[in-house]
Amino acid sequence: MRLAILADIHGNLPALEAVIAKLEQLQPDMVVVNGDIVNGVPFSNAVLDKIINYARKDDWIVTRGNHEFYYLDYGTERAEPGRDDPERWGTLHWLVEQMPPAYGIYLATLPDEYTFYFPNAQPLRLAHGVPGNNRIGFEVEQLEVKIAEKIAHVAEATLISAHTHVQIDRHIRHAVGRIEERSCHLVNPGSVGIPMNGDSDAQFAMLESVSEDVEPGGWQCTHYSVHYDRCPALEEYFRSGMLEAGGIVGQLFYWEMVTNVPEITPFFCWTYEKGLHLDDLTKTFLTYITTTGREQYVREKDPLGSSSLVSFASKRITQQFHSIV
Repeated sequence: MRLAILADIHGNLPALEAVIAKLEQLQPDMVVVNGDIVNGVPFSNAVLDKIINYARKDDWIVTRGNHEFYYLDYGTERAEPGRDDPERWGTLHWLVEQMPPAYGIYLATLPDEYTFYFPNAQPLRLAHGVPGNNRIGFEVEQLEVKIAEKIAHVAEATLISAHTHVQIDRHIRHAVGRIEERSCHLVNPGSVGIPMNGDSDAQFAMLESVSEDVEPGGWQCTHYSVHYDRCPALEEYFRSGMLEAGGIVGQLFYWEMVTNVPEITPFFCWTYEKGLHLDDLTKTFLTYITTTGREQYVREKDPLGSSSLVSFASKRITQQFHSIV
């Protein structure tokens, strides 16, 4: 049994199309999409349309991630406080306005996790984060004991996670009760749409069922990276209006597409460390780009090769700030 595992597409249609072309060569027995299909890159509707078609035609298996819940919870009592903030959640607001209701119904009916019991293969657990929490993720160099704490409730010997946008293939020893110890094979396929390991190529994984002698847990992982042209996706931020509507986080999503390392989390961590207030996010972001020089760094790496394009949103922010003061 050979499974293709895709995750964290985040609305990046050119990246998904490149991966699909590679899958045509690899011919897996099944394709699994492990959450965060939408939000981040401006092609969420086109990505959903393609995913739904493949799910119907070729029986692709699809789960929800935290970004699906951001959409589904928006405007309800389930939404966390602050989701109405257009600077922090502008990309979500834009997505809500753009997405047809039928796609929302599709997302509403997806499962949050799967357990596979294929004939002549070991059981396999799948969740965007961990079972029961889609916002827990893992890093390549994370301490084994820290990972073990988060997966202790997983009975299966192999867990497919996602969420952190980095490719992982690790065997984690963890305790079960007071004396028993077992190993869990932890796999993250990486991100199709916005990888965070410094590699701009679209990333996914193939899992093949093998004997325990070959791989503990019975599933052998092969990671793939597929080169594609990012420029159409980056240009779509401007053409679609998503960058202008997306506020601060819209700009930071664009930066992550350029640098392929985290930009959103470091900005908010910097904000907390400096004791700055999130209720004035525009001013805080201006302080951030002035103090750190991060915007200039992103401009130099931008494959569009135009500083006027990459600084468009920060110019808008600057204009808003001057209108305030």
